[in-house]
Amino acid sequence: MTVISRPGDPTRLLEPGLLVGPRWRETGTGGKREHRDPATGRVQQVYALAGADEVAEAVVAARAAQPAWRAWPIDRRRDVLLRLGALIRDRAADLAAINALEVGTPAALSYQRYTGGQTFFDYYAGWLDKATGDTVRTPGGLDLTLLEPIGVVGAILTWNHPLANIQTTVAAALAAGCAVVIKPPEQAPFAALCFGRLCAEAGVPPGVVSVLPGGPEVGDALVRHPGVDKIGFVGGPGTARRIQAAAAPTLTPLLLELGGKSASLVFADADLDRACRFALLITANSGQGCTIPTRMLVHEDVYDDVLDRLVAGLRAVEVGDPFDPAARMGPLIDAAACERVLAVIDRARRDGTATLALGGERLGAEHLGDGLAGGYFVAPTVFADVDPASELATEEIFGPVLSVLRFRTEAQAVELANASRYGLAGYVHTRDVDRALRVASALDVGNVGINGAGAPAGPFAPFGGVKQSGYGKVGGLAGLLEFTRTKNVLLAVDE
Repeated sequence: MTVISRPGDPTRLLEPGLLVGPRWRETGTGGKREHRDPATGRVQQVYALAGADEVAEAVVAARAAQPAWRAWPIDRRRDVLLRLGALIRDRAADLAAINALEVGTPAALSYQRYTGGQTFFDYYAGWLDKATGDTVRTPGGLDLTLLEPIGVVGAILTWNHPLANIQTTVAAALAAGCAVVIKPPEQAPFAALCFGRLCAEAGVPPGVVSVLPGGPEVGDALVRHPGVDKIGFVGGPGTARRIQAAAAPTLTPLLLELGGKSASLVFADADLDRACRFALLITANSGQGCTIPTRMLVHEDVYDDVLDRLVAGLRAVEVGDPFDPAARMGPLIDAAACERVLAVIDRARRDGTATLALGGERLGAEHLGDGLAGGYFVAPTVFADVDPASELATEEIFGPVLSVLRFRTEAQAVELANASRYGLAGYVHTRDVDRALRVASALDVGNVGINGAGAPAGPFAPFGGVKQSGYGKVGGLAGLLEFTRTKNVLLAVDE
């Protein structure tokens, strides 16, 4: 097993800067920000932020560079994407260490993700000579449809899976022949900046990719810029509503991948061992993920058994330093996230809408040692007998907090699962194939996993939500088509 050690000097990996069109810069008009190690709370880097001025420059550069990138022969553009995929695998150890330093994800888990299977760049490289338009013979003519790149894409990304979020949006956009201005989150910009350097190494032409770490000012300027042809946003519905309002004057189309409050339905005939192992996903990235099954709906006949298994399984999860190979859960990203999650837990304990079955506290020196005493660790937490109308059951907590509810009938289970403003993912556990497919059809979500299958499935399948989980798709051919437009050409043919 590859062991990734904590670097003595984190600044070696956490390289600051701004990639504005073809040039790297050390300063920006958005000021500077400190980054703290999520595992220790100590400052480990100071870095520059972009502002509206850099957005304007990057968009101008993207518009200048995109026509030539679009015109590249398909095999040449394909080879660049393949090199990007290979570089991600080759630099997996460094990328995993960056993820651990800036987000707190266990490095061993990130390394497995970066080295296991195709990247989105490999996948979309394979589509370049296959995604074509149609040719139809019409009375008196020949009708052609042409797939063309949409133009310049603004990619506004969240912090929980920085490189994964880059891949799902940027790979398809580049494959389509678009130029991309990336706004990584101000809390975690370093994976995106590393990606910008990999783009140059892979042969992406200067100006085709910009990387502008920054706050809301950068996102707002990108959305409002008339030179941006589409926005891809990963984040929460509150910010998405503001983006929609800002995009309205220019009618800029949006791809929105938003939050979730995903339910896992466990029927009495389910494989309970498998269902409870699946529930341990609540610790994945410390619960900071939109598809994580944060609600577990359990049939009353097996409820007590499942609850006992959940508590035992989560109590055994190793929480610790993201660079410890044994750690399966690290800290939350920052102090604000830690305080927010603990506040949700505290409210639930006070208002009587659930029973605390496990966890509920911040982990400090007595659990983790003096070196991690200042880190943002929250224990894996389980609430039982959760009120379906409570905050625990309805709001996205974005922390390692599992809400367990009971149901009596299949219809009640589906009703509880659908009683959410979100509609990103749902999960079904049953040995009855008819029931599995029936419930999957009834769930008002964009993605369903059955008997331990997760969501998303990787680059091969379309992924996206409904309701307040957003609209549009990443992954699969649908993800590529998000960044194309169809032109119709009618050719008159003499009979």
